[in-house]
Amino acid sequence: MIPSVESCFALMDRLEMPEHIRRHSIMVEQAAAVIAEAHVRSGTPLFEEKVRAGALLHDIAKAPCLETGEDHAVKGREICLSYHFTEISDIVGEHVKLRRFDPDGMVLEKEIVYYADKRVNHDRIVPLDERLSDLIERYSRGNDELALRIRANFAVCRDVERKLFQNLAFCPEDLPRIVEQVGAPARLEGREATGAGPKGDVP
Repeated sequence: MIPSVESCFALMDRLEMPEHIRRHSIMVEQAAAVIAEAHVRSGTPLFEEKVRAGALLHDIAKAPCLETGEDHAVKGREICLSYHFTEISDIVGEHVKLRRFDPDGMVLEKEIVYYADKRVNHDRIVPLDERLSDLIERYSRGNDELALRIRANFAVCRDVERKLFQNLAFCPEDLPRIVEQVGAPARLEGREATGAGPKGDVP
């Protein structure tokens, strides 16, 4: 099952997602949607709905896991499965680190969300280098081994970037401008339109 945008916002409400994480998730959704739409126009067989829902819910477990120390990607996947959002569970579960990556294979929805998340620092689209520096500063805390793991993950992300953009008509540097031009479409206004509260339409 792929949750609707309204269901995604309803689940954010139900689980009391903090506003700053919500803003980050919305920006990741906008960046991911631009990339996914471009691939679909070029003939790539993608489900844009999976990309959008996976991006909106990729950090659904972030806030509680900051307190418990759990892996928020793993916990987020479990939350998705508990709500029967099976179609996006792996997207959420692999948004921090891809389990497998084929640089020559078909573009996958999870690769787009993984990459979009690495491009959004808080609620702003930035180059990979800037996002990398911020993550190392915030999460490695002087731990050289952890810093190396973060750098290794971003090395994979650069390969993902090359794969995603090699056949598109725009380059990674254009992404902030294009997202700004597209603006915040109705899919991000649906929360107000539906009046989804803490219960919303989450099954």
